[in-house]
Amino acid sequence: MTWKISNSELSQQDLLNMESIFALGNGYLGVRGNFEEGYGADMTSIRGTYLNAFHDVIEIPYGEKLFAFPDTQQKLVNNIDAQTILIYLGDEEEPFRLDQGTITAHERNLHMDKGYAERMVQWRSPAGKEIKLTFRRLVSFTRRELFAIHVRMEPVNYNGPVRVVSTVNGKVTNYTNANDPRVGAGHAERMTVVDTGIQGGIGYIVDETMASKLRAACAAQHNLDVDADVQLEDGAGQITCTATFSLTQPVSLTKYNIYTDNLRHGEAIVEQGLKLQETLRSVSFEDLLAEQAKYLQDYWKSADVIIENDAQLQEGIRFNLFQLLQSAGRDEHSNISAKGLSGEGYEGHYFWDTEIYMFPVFLMTQPDIARQLLLYRYSALDQARARAREMGHKQGALFPWRTIAGTECSSFFPSGTAQYHISADIAYSYIQYYLAEQDKGFLLSYGAEVLIETARLWAEIGHYYNGAFHIDEVTGPDEYTCCVNNNYYTNVMAKHNLKWAAKSCAILRDYNAAGFKALCVRLGVTEEEMTTWSKAADAMLLPYDEALGINPQDDTFLRKAVWDFDNTPKEKYPLLLHYHPLTIYRYQVCKQADTVLAHFLLEDEQSEETIKRSYDYYEGITTHDSSLSSCIFSIMASKIGNMEKAYRYFIETARLDLDNTHGNTKDGLHMANMGGTWMSIVYGFAGMRLKESGLSLTPAIPQDWQKYAFRLNFRGRLIGVSIDRENVTLELIEGEAIEMKLYNEEVRLEPGQMVKRSLL
Repeated sequence: MTWKISNSELSQQDLLNMESIFALGNGYLGVRGNFEEGYGADMTSIRGTYLNAFHDVIEIPYGEKLFAFPDTQQKLVNNIDAQTILIYLGDEEEPFRLDQGTITAHERNLHMDKGYAERMVQWRSPAGKEIKLTFRRLVSFTRRELFAIHVRMEPVNYNGPVRVVSTVNGKVTNYTNANDPRVGAGHAERMTVVDTGIQGGIGYIVDETMASKLRAACAAQHNLDVDADVQLEDGAGQITCTATFSLTQPVSLTKYNIYTDNLRHGEAIVEQGLKLQETLRSVSFEDLLAEQAKYLQDYWKSADVIIENDAQLQEGIRFNLFQLLQSAGRDEHSNISAKGLSGEGYEGHYFWDTEIYMFPVFLMTQPDIARQLLLYRYSALDQARARAREMGHKQGALFPWRTIAGTECSSFFPSGTAQYHISADIAYSYIQYYLAEQDKGFLLSYGAEVLIETARLWAEIGHYYNGAFHIDEVTGPDEYTCCVNNNYYTNVMAKHNLKWAAKSCAILRDYNAAGFKALCVRLGVTEEEMTTWSKAADAMLLPYDEALGINPQDDTFLRKAVWDFDNTPKEKYPLLLHYHPLTIYRYQVCKQADTVLAHFLLEDEQSEETIKRSYDYYEGITTHDSSLSSCIFSIMASKIGNMEKAYRYFIETARLDLDNTHGNTKDGLHMANMGGTWMSIVYGFAGMRLKESGLSLTPAIPQDWQKYAFRLNFRGRLIGVSIDRENVTLELIEGEAIEMKLYNEEVRLEPGQMVKRSLL
C-alpha cells in the first residue's frame, strides 16, 4: 500500500492541496491534479499545465530603482489546458459534476511505482441516472511531450445517450496572490492564442507569450472504443472534440495531448507535434502504462528507500522521491524549480535549492540526471559572468539568486542578489560530482571552468585585512539576517571553492596537459592566479567566538539582542509575513539553518566540539520558517549523537506536503524539503559522507525503527545498504569491487558478497 497515495476528500482546501499532491510530470511537462470536469461554480481551482523553463518576461516595478537592479524577471507561465473532459447524460444533458447529484463512491490514487493517477467516481444525477467513471492519467517518462487521459464510462442503472465534450483551451491565466511573497502577484494573463487548426483528426493550438515571444503548441487526438458521432471544431481559442454515443456497456475514451515549444523543438512546433501524434496511432493507454512501469522499475531499483514497520513514513519518503523525479529538468534549458512542476509558487524560479538539497539525491541515485542539472548551470555561465560585471566585478561569475533563463530575477536584493553564496553552492555541486564520479573529462569540459570563474568572483569580492581574507556585505542562507560581513557559511563555502579551483587545475594538468593548457589559454588563467586562489583559501576568515566556543553567523550577529520568542504568538509565524524585514534583521533570529548547514557541508573545517556547541546555540534561535531548515537540523543532530532530536526533525520533513504542515501545499510542493528528507536518512541516520577519501558511512538507527535500507549509485557501482537494530549490511549489487569506509574502517565490497558489521 505504501506505493499508493489515496484520498477521497472533496472540501475546497483538500481539493487545492490534492491538485499539487496528484500532480504528474516528467521534468519537461507538468500537469496539476485537477478534475477534468472542474469543481463547483463557487469553488477555486489552480488549474495548471507547465513546461519546465517556458516563461514570459515581465517588468519589475520599483518605488526607487537603483543601479543594477534587474529590470525584468522571468515567470513560468500556465500553459495550454488539455485537461477538460465534460460528460452529459440523457436527452436533458445532465452534466456530470460533483457539486450536483449524489456521489455514491469516490476515490483518488497516485500510483508511484507505476507512474499514473486515477480517480474513481460512482455518481447519480439529480434525475437518478447512475454511472461509474474511472479517470486515469499519466505524463510519460519515455515520451516527454505526452500527457494522456483515459476515461472509462460504465452504466450502473442508466442506459442511454451520452455526449462527451473534450477541449484544449489556449486561453489560460496564471494564479496570483498579492498578499503572499511566495506566490506571484499580478501578471496573470501572459499567453495569447496565435493559431488553431485541425489536421488528420488532430486538433492543435499555438500560444505565444506576450513579452518573451516563446511559443508552445498542444496537439490532441482522441480514441474512442465505440461507434460514435464525433465532431472536431476549432474556434474561440480552443479545440473541441464532441462525441455522442449510446452507453449500453463500458466505453473508453483516450485523449493524447502532445506539447511542443520553440525552446526545444525549433520553430516548426505544430509539425513536430503532429509528427509525434502519428507515432501514437497504434499505441494504447495500456501500452503507455507498461512503458511507464518499466521506467519506474529502473528508477526505484536505485532510488528506493525502505523503512520497515512505519507505513506513513514509507509512503512519505516514496512520495518525495517520486515527485523529485517528476520535477528534474533533463535539458540545458531547465533545472528544478522550488515547486517543481506542481504549482506556480515562487513563479517557477530555480534557486540554490537544487544544488544543496535536491542534487545530492540524484548524484547518489541517478547520476545522469545530476550531470544534466550541472550542464544547465554551465549553459548559463556567460550570463553569470555578465552579472558579475554588472555588479561591479572585473572578473568571475555571479550566478543569479533566482532565475529561469539565466538572468537575475530577484527584486529584493538583501535576501536575493546579496546571497552570493549561490556561486559557491553551484561550485560545491560540481566538486561533489567529481568526487562521486571521478569524471575528469567532465571536469575538463565543464567543471573546471565553473570552479575557475566562481573562484575569481571570491578573489574579486574579498579582501585582506590584518592578514585574513574577508568577504563583506553578503547574505547567507538565513534570510532573517541580511547584508553582513564575514558570514561563516559564505566564507567557508568560498574557501572550499577557491581551494578546489586550484586543485582542479592540478588534476587536469596531470590528466590532460594539452587540454588543460588550452583551457588556461581560453580563460586567461595563469600560475600566479592559481596561487592567489590557494592563498585566499588559506587566509579565509572563519569567525569564531572564544567565549561561546562557536562559529558566529557573521561579524556582528552575536552583538544583537535575541528575538523575544516567548512573547511572539504562534499566529505571527512565519515572521516574514508579519514583521518588517528591518525589525527582523535587528535581532538574533534565524529563518533556517545557516552556520549549522555549513557544518554539515564542510564538517572538517571545525572540531566536533565546536560543531556541537554551534548546533545547540543556533537551535535555540531558529524558527524553521523555511522548509529547507528541519532536514539540516536532523542531519546534524544525528552527527552529534542526538538521535531522538534527529528523528523529531526528520518527522517534520517526511510528510510536509502530504500533511500540509506549512499550510501552502496548494501553491506547489516543497521540492527542497523532499530532497532533505532523503538526506536526513542517508546523510543523517546512515552518516554517509562523500569526500576526497571516498565514500563513508557511520550508521545509526532511530529508536522507533526496526530496519531501514537504501541504495547508492557510486562510480558505476550499485551498493545496497541495510541497517537493523544489530547490524549494518553492505552489498555490491552491480559493478566491480570497490573500497569504502564503514565506521572509519576500510571495507572492500566484492561482487556477490555481503559485508556485515555490528551496529555501533
